[in-house]
Amino acid sequence: MTTLDDLPIRDDLRGRTPYGAPQLDVPVRLNTNENSYPVPEPVVEAIGKALAAELRDLNRYPDRDAVALRADLAAYLGHGLTADHVWAANGSNEIQQQLLQAFGGPGRTVLGFTPAYSMHPLLALGTGTRWVPARRGADFGLTADEAVAQVREHRPDVVFLCSPNNPTGTALDPAVVAAVLDEAPGMVVVDEAYAEFARPGTVSALAVLPGHPRLVVTRTMSKAFGFAGGRLGYLAADPAVVDAVQLVRLPYHLSALTQAAARSALAHRDALLGTVAAIMAQRDRIVAELRARGHRVADSDANFVLFAVDGDQAVAWRTLLDAGVLVRDVGLPGWLRVTAGTPTETDAFLTAMENVS
Repeated sequence: MTTLDDLPIRDDLRGRTPYGAPQLDVPVRLNTNENSYPVPEPVVEAIGKALAAELRDLNRYPDRDAVALRADLAAYLGHGLTADHVWAANGSNEIQQQLLQAFGGPGRTVLGFTPAYSMHPLLALGTGTRWVPARRGADFGLTADEAVAQVREHRPDVVFLCSPNNPTGTALDPAVVAAVLDEAPGMVVVDEAYAEFARPGTVSALAVLPGHPRLVVTRTMSKAFGFAGGRLGYLAADPAVVDAVQLVRLPYHLSALTQAAARSALAHRDALLGTVAAIMAQRDRIVAELRARGHRVADSDANFVLFAVDGDQAVAWRTLLDAGVLVRDVGLPGWLRVTAGTPTETDAFLTAMENVS
């Protein structure tokens, strides 16, 4: 049987494993930060009609530039943005890959503050961009001085900032973004995949886009919108950035069906985003309950919670799985991450945690 070792694969890919969380058939799945609430039936019907309207013309290519969708996304974001400031792709992963294709590549570097989204180093690898793992504080925080010092040391072509950060959950102080923008010689990408779940008063990097042509804010419809299966991510930036990523995007990368479904979801955003407050309540409940039991818990502005366990986190992960609850082992010694879901799912998780110290 042929294996990867038998193929002329790139040397820097040998021994690697693909990104992905376990997809196990268990009663409670809280490991991938999905929205646990199904799409409301009226929205299902509306999306179905939007898709049906596209079917007769599937013999034709879709709008290559997804202009109508980008206009809808700009209207959702506000901040005076237009379609010219927005670009969309198959999830924020593809958006970030396109950014590295345009602004990274061989001979260039991208810096990220770890622990952070584990896909970022893989995107760097795939685009031939050298990955520089910068450091966060012992409490997973990041101050402006710490960030600037590391940007000054490495002089990266691209900086990834995550706000709220995955897997720790906490949003950045706007002063950190401003300081990095002032110091970084290249592009600064703020990954705001979980922005809709941030606690009141949290400032989005969208607020500082004007006058900062090297700033990019990436978002997704996978989380708050409950549109993970639809695969729609997007960025907001200076129009020149949109021009740059169009140089590297694949032709017709967003199908007509994806565009129609996403536009219909945006048109029904009040219904879809109606679950955000309920999820935030469960997140805060998990934080409070685990702390009351003596666990260390990171502050969270996302739809998940990072919490500490005694000893080997892999053992704790298995204990929870044996109780029918799947959480995420993100590779941080002594820590696990759980998605905030429905009240019933939180009940199951907290009950299972009674056997975890």
